[in-house]
Amino acid sequence: GGMAARLSVLPSLRCLFDEPVQIRVAGLQPQQAVTLRASLVDESGELFQSHALYRAGSSGELDLSRSPALGGSYLGVEPMGLLWALRSKTPYKRLAKRNVLTPFCVDLEVYEGHGEDTSRLLGKCTNERWFLGEGVKRISVREGRLRATLFLPPGPGPFPGLIDLYGSGGGLIEYRASLLASRGFVTLALAYMSFEDIPAMPKILELSYFEEAVNFLRKQQQVKDTGIGVLGLSKGGDLALSMATFLPGIKAAVSISGSSFNSFIPLKGDGFTIPVHPYDLGRMKISDESGIVDFSDVLDDHMDPATWDCRIPVERSLAKFLFLSGLDDMNWKSDLYCQDAVQRLQQHGQEVEFYSYAGAGHLLEPPYLPLCKVSMHRVLGMLVHWGGQWREHAKAQEDAWRRIQAFFWQHL
Repeated sequence: GGMAARLSVLPSLRCLFDEPVQIRVAGLQPQQAVTLRASLVDESGELFQSHALYRAGSSGELDLSRSPALGGSYLGVEPMGLLWALRSKTPYKRLAKRNVLTPFCVDLEVYEGHGEDTSRLLGKCTNERWFLGEGVKRISVREGRLRATLFLPPGPGPFPGLIDLYGSGGGLIEYRASLLASRGFVTLALAYMSFEDIPAMPKILELSYFEEAVNFLRKQQQVKDTGIGVLGLSKGGDLALSMATFLPGIKAAVSISGSSFNSFIPLKGDGFTIPVHPYDLGRMKISDESGIVDFSDVLDDHMDPATWDCRIPVERSLAKFLFLSGLDDMNWKSDLYCQDAVQRLQQHGQEVEFYSYAGAGHLLEPPYLPLCKVSMHRVLGMLVHWGGQWREHAKAQEDAWRRIQAFFWQHL
């Protein structure tokens, strides 16, 4: 139309959600002051926005991989800042993709000026960010007790097989699994609480349920028969460790913001049950004005031998392990618990990789999903403090995502 500037997203307006893009503006005046804005409406109609102030170069061009933001949602050269700085208009909302068959559309706009006078729109475009790569198949799984979704990369394979577990908020969370399948892994997103006929807070979790998932994945034609990987966040992290310890066929396990003991729900194995690591909800701290809950002190001291029957004996496992944690995790002391597991593995002469990220919070997600500092815990019904600093958390997510994929390619 009659737009004064051309806003472009390279290499293409359409990409996977975890792909970086290059955002450029051409056709501005030399040194022109402009404001860039990104807007995304999620599936529940929630608006997320970010903005940054820029100045065009001498040729009237702007390249976000080279030009620094002078103010707004972030500062400095941040090629993907408009994405990772997206913030909900309503406080305490978490950006998560429910339906992976549709993209998130990010509307990018460039306005004249800095500050209050940014009414004149100079150019716009829309970046379609997908969670499902070209040709990836999504298959709903309701076989036996399994409540899961299987994602198959295109082609005959064989591909490495992964099981993907989210945390105690429950549900069947697909967006990380679909991205991993888009990167060449057959991935099974597995629900284990608060989904369909699975109660919000099961009295007990059975290892045999997770074994069913492993067996289901192993018999898929496209899955390599060299062993399965498992990836878990938060409560899913300790389940990943338990699977790698007690189930045959798990070759590699990744724990993100997890713990080295069994948390919140007893885990029943074959002839044994791992009790719950003791906790006291009397130790949770609720900030008066906002009602946000800090859980970081509710668990008993993991160094106290009275808690040791709740430990997952990872040192008995033959699997390879990768631990990732944020040093600004406000939900629980994941770095401390990660160190505990790493120490036990190292004492038994096992190789283990671990990375902790300064300024990163509890919810380490695939890259460019913006930091969620506080949100409603779907099972507890409370506003929970997750922690994290915007820029540091964004960098940690990019690094962690690379490390997770490299780890699974190496060991599977």
